[in-house]
Amino acid sequence: MRKLFSVEGKVVIVTGGSRGLGAMMARSFVENGAKVYISSRNAEMCDARAAELSEYGTCVSLPFNLGGMDGIEGLAAAFAEREPKLDVLINNAGAVWASPIEDYQEKGWDKVLDINVKAVFFLTQKLLPQLRAAATASNPARVINIASANGVVPPPLDSFAYSTSKAGCIMLTRHLAKRLAPENILVNAITPGPFATQMMAATLQEYGDFVRRSNPLRRLGEAEDIAGVAMFLSSRASNYTTGAAIPCDGGMAEF
Repeated sequence: MRKLFSVEGKVVIVTGGSRGLGAMMARSFVENGAKVYISSRNAEMCDARAAELSEYGTCVSLPFNLGGMDGIEGLAAAFAEREPKLDVLINNAGAVWASPIEDYQEKGWDKVLDINVKAVFFLTQKLLPQLRAAATASNPARVINIASANGVVPPPLDSFAYSTSKAGCIMLTRHLAKRLAPENILVNAITPGPFATQMMAATLQEYGDFVRRSNPLRRLGEAEDIAGVAMFLSSRASNYTTGAAIPCDGGMAEF
């Protein structure tokens, strides 16, 4: 029971790990003894974040753009060259596009769906050999998909593709969980609410007070909040949990 939430010795990939929620989760895993690979499309930023996190443990930069199959396959191949097994895959890389309904563009729709849904499926698919190699009945492999509270309740902004993609991510999580459970691979989602990330920066600058006041807990999420849920879903504590979409939103989608 004392090591119920331990992730020590696990091998973890965090996509979108150079900033925002990804960097928060990556740091928590590094500090708790996991070997963490982070990826993002900005190689300079990814390398810098990995160097920063390596002060606390082991973090390796594998920068790839997951907006297309070349980047997805490139990341999977680069990881396979380094590791035979993967304990935890965190599909966190994401994109958002907002504009009035009359002006919403196809390129925005495609960009968001490609990153937020397509990449989640195909990166999981390409890394199945390493996930299967790590998975046992007593210590399952994990896939954690970062969805959003906006995939549960519609947002006030005109981010149509984003909310649709995150709802799709939740159903994809459930479908993958059902398919992969017999192979001891657990698939769960986290549905975060508002955090002080770069993706939320413009919204918070204009509507920050309203966002805080309208949240049942009257605050933004903090690093420990998202990290705690991710570590639970990666540890022995969650061995009997799969197909779940766990809120990390201060209650915004629940009340």
